[in-house]
Amino acid sequence: MNDPGVDPRLLEVLQHASNLQLFQLNSVIERMLADPRRIVQVRKDLHMGQTVRFMDWRDGRMRVGKIIAMKDTQLSVHEDGTRSSWTVPYTAVEPPAQGTAKPATAPEPPPAPRAGRNDFRCGEKVAFEDKHLNTVVGTIVRINQRTATIDPGDGMTWRVGFALLRHVVDI
Repeated sequence: MNDPGVDPRLLEVLQHASNLQLFQLNSVIERMLADPRRIVQVRKDLHMGQTVRFMDWRDGRMRVGKIIAMKDTQLSVHEDGTRSSWTVPYTAVEPPAQGTAKPATAPEPPPAPRAGRNDFRCGEKVAFEDKHLNTVVGTIVRINQRTATIDPGDGMTWRVGFALLRHVVDI
């Protein structure tokens, strides 16, 4: 029994333990690993998209992948080499090296203010997309309460909501 990364002296001692002693040790270890303080200790240094090393419980080998989901007691990791996803407990993840800080997340810019009735005047040139996503350019001929009437110059008129309009600058 040669597990990679396990002290051979520890394995020797465990070989001489009785089944009951191994079961008791297993019970104690499971309780220790489920301790929320241990989970928080590992979780505080992790973030979505971070590359981490984690242990494959089947063969005891360390694998590398990116965090794709974080839950209360476990996280999901996408392994690049095999393109498979793993759900592992936080305690199976190797803590990041000291001094490795989380990337500062840039605050989201506030959404652009929506155009309203007061942003447009009769005679202004505007553009919008029709239902086929074709850009229509025309002149405002009338301002209504919620829409503007646009004349693109082809004999048709359009009633378009102000939020869908954008100003066109002639050069």
